[in-house]
Amino acid sequence: MVVRDLKRGLYVLNGKMVFCYNLAGVARYYVTSTDKLTPGAHTIVYNFKYDGPGLGKSGVGTILVDGKTVGTGRIDRTLAFRLSLDETLDCGEDTGTPISEDYQVPFKFTGEIKKVVIDLTPSQLSAEDKAKMKEAEAAIATAD
Repeated sequence: MVVRDLKRGLYVLNGKMVFCYNLAGVARYYVTSTDKLTPGAHTIVYNFKYDGPGLGKSGVGTILVDGKTVGTGRIDRTLAFRLSLDETLDCGEDTGTPISEDYQVPFKFTGEIKKVVIDLTPSQLSAEDKAKMKEAEAAIATAD
């Protein structure tokens, strides 16, 4: 199983759940389950508790399998701004630039994914942070 976007990927590697946060190739932060998945259907949840408010803060990632915490790890830094418009959100295989050096694309999941839910919490950004983001987006738009 692979669910990934430009910076983050959740996948199964050697039977274990792995979450990788790729900080634009500067650093990679991993959260890995302690045990291998057993055969059969599972509910997998990755939860990130951000240390914000503010841009580029750290946080704690947790992987749950069937409601049980199986892995926890610290993400020391996050990207404050979007970096690429040509990468996509992939489910079931990685078709873009790999998030991790753990695998080579397309890295297809051979099982069945019945449902993917992405739940975004409300923004914790201050008015100043939102203004910084708008300035960065405007600079990117004029650079193209």
